[in-house]
Amino acid sequence: MQAKTKKRTVTENGDGGEDLVLATSIGNGEDLGPIVRHAFEMGRPEALSHQLKNVVKKKEVEIEELCKLHYEEFILAVDELRGLLVDAEELKSELSSDNFRLQEVGSELLLKLEELLESYSIKKNVTEAIKMSTVCVQVLELCVKCNANVTEGRFYPALKTLDLIEKNILQNIPVKALRKVIEKQIPAIKLHIEKRVNSEFNEWLVHIRSTAREIGQMAIGQAASARQRDEEMRARQREAEEQSRSGLGDCVYTLDVEEIDEDSILKFDLTPVYRAYHIHTCLGIQDQFREYYYKNRLLQLKSDLQISSIQPFLESHQTFFAQIAGYFIVEDRILRTAGGLLSANQVETIWDTAIAKMTAVLGEQFSRMETASHLLLIKDYITLVGSTLTRYGYQVGPLLEVLDNSRDKYHELLLEECRQQMVDVFANETYEQMVMKKEYEYNMNVLAFHLQASDIIPAFPYIAPFSAIVPDCCRIVRSFIEDSVNYLSYGGHMNFYDVVKKYLDKLLIDVLNEAVLKAIHSPTTGISQTMQMAANISVLERACDLFLRQAAQHCGIPVRSIERTHASLNARSVLKTSRDEAYHALLNLVNTKLDEFMQLTDNINWTTEEAPQNVNEYINEVVFYLETLMSTAQQILPLDALYKVGSGALDHISNSILSAFLSDSVKRFNVNAVMGIDNDLKLLESFAEDRFQSTGLSEIHKEGSLRDCLIQARQLINLLLSSQPENFMNPVIREKNYNALDYKKVASICEKFKDSPDRLFGSLSSRNTKQNARKKSMDMLKKRLRDFN
Repeated sequence: MQAKTKKRTVTENGDGGEDLVLATSIGNGEDLGPIVRHAFEMGRPEALSHQLKNVVKKKEVEIEELCKLHYEEFILAVDELRGLLVDAEELKSELSSDNFRLQEVGSELLLKLEELLESYSIKKNVTEAIKMSTVCVQVLELCVKCNANVTEGRFYPALKTLDLIEKNILQNIPVKALRKVIEKQIPAIKLHIEKRVNSEFNEWLVHIRSTAREIGQMAIGQAASARQRDEEMRARQREAEEQSRSGLGDCVYTLDVEEIDEDSILKFDLTPVYRAYHIHTCLGIQDQFREYYYKNRLLQLKSDLQISSIQPFLESHQTFFAQIAGYFIVEDRILRTAGGLLSANQVETIWDTAIAKMTAVLGEQFSRMETASHLLLIKDYITLVGSTLTRYGYQVGPLLEVLDNSRDKYHELLLEECRQQMVDVFANETYEQMVMKKEYEYNMNVLAFHLQASDIIPAFPYIAPFSAIVPDCCRIVRSFIEDSVNYLSYGGHMNFYDVVKKYLDKLLIDVLNEAVLKAIHSPTTGISQTMQMAANISVLERACDLFLRQAAQHCGIPVRSIERTHASLNARSVLKTSRDEAYHALLNLVNTKLDEFMQLTDNINWTTEEAPQNVNEYINEVVFYLETLMSTAQQILPLDALYKVGSGALDHISNSILSAFLSDSVKRFNVNAVMGIDNDLKLLESFAEDRFQSTGLSEIHKEGSLRDCLIQARQLINLLLSSQPENFMNPVIREKNYNALDYKKVASICEKFKDSPDRLFGSLSSRNTKQNARKKSMDMLKKRLRDFN
């Protein structure tokens, strides 16, 4: 029957395939939208509607068939449902009676329940009221505590209280009015705290600026004390070295170490800064405070860097640099302890600003100064400032460069001061040997400069070989070395010995040597003064080694290293040259004086008829002068210089005797005049030999004597008195007996020699055979000399 139905359904539908697809889609619950859209797009909505109706008919048929298939089961279900309705009615009746009884019993309970609920509501309200009151009381207590902290200046606890109220309690305050009041007051309190803290910080700014100078002075004082300890240690080292060199005893070295905590000594209060920065950090505006701090401190620094126009820089430089040093000591402490208030870059920036200004001020002020001691005073303080700030990590190289660049000017000023001192010393010089009556005078003027000839203390009174100018000049040089080392020490160079040596050479050459040369060539300087000056130069020349050792000691250079390298000053050779020039000037003065005596040879009778029995008058004057000269020179000059003076004087006399024979005023002379000169020459030779032996010159000059200085005059006299003067032309004899004579001079002198008295009919006087032979020999010599020339 079912099959028949299906068959009939298929045959009734015109388009069974499409209906089947549509029915399948509907049965599967698919979306019919695409099918409907497609039908309308194809213009066939009627066909779709027809298909849908066919599907509906098919479903109705299926429902109808299903009902026919299960109609018995439906009938049984309806019967059961009717029985169930009867049971429900019975149950409903029972429930109604039970409900009535329950209502009667629960009405009283309901009244009690309402009373209980009302009680619970009241309790809840009271509890909430207590809780709200507790919160309000707690908030108010915190507010009171905050106010008390603010009043007492305990800002950090006050801010912590405000923060607690704001973050944890404010939103839980049940009373809206109270909450609004507190919300309004919190920013006001924070602003009040900020103002209070800023006020305290501003007071600190004023205070720290006024105390920065004291801080700087105290720190610089510590640096000065440390430097003093270093200098004392070096002094002990130099003393030990001197004792070691002189072999006076063993040396015991000790090392003193003293640790000093600058922070414990330099006490200044930074609490307002820490507090202000901490409070601003708590307020969340720490960057604002950092900028405020940096800006105000930078303004203070710029003000501190202004030079006073009222006070001279020499008087104000200490306060100026102490103020700056104190400023940067404070900034260093802030950098290290304030927890990020200052950055290292900020400190470096303000230091660069300060160092640029300080170097500019120093350069300008140094260029104006005209006194070496002023430069040294400021330099010493600058190096102390540099040493102080270096301990705090600041780079002070540019400051030291300014000092280094000014060293030439300082030494020029120092040299000028020494030049003036030298001028005063030479102006007051008496050119007399120093006489020391007491041992302290000997220690002060001789031992202090190692000028002693022996380590044995002499008997007093002691007559020194030099005059007062020598120790005076040594003191000036020693002071110059100390001042030079003082300027160069603690600067940018650790080893400045070569620089001190250079300036020391300049002092000795350009100042001392120039003063010596000026004194030598002064028209007022006599023979004794020149002689004493030559002796002084010899001592000063030896003292150059002492000056070099003193420079090395002050520079911290071991003296043994200087001695090992055989280092010396250029000034020593310059002074040696000046000493030779002094000897030359001395000989010129002596020769000038001798020329005055030798002019008396004009009074000699060159054609005397009789042979003189005594010396000529002039020679007595000459010998007396030579005795005085040699005695004075022996007391003042060393033996080699004494020999130079004596030999120079005698050589000049010998030349003067030849010059007398060659003089145009002497037209002719005879043998008697020559014999008179021979007597003079014998007296001189006797004097020369006696002085050569008595003065000790014979011990240092083994190969020659003072007598040899008269060799030219002696050979001439011997030639003129020779029985065979023509032997002069014999090379062997001439080399042996007349090697000091010049051909032309001998020829000129021999042309004037007439072996007969200058009197009337002198040519007719009788002559013995010996005289005739000598005359013939002389004539032969004259002829051969004329032929030779």
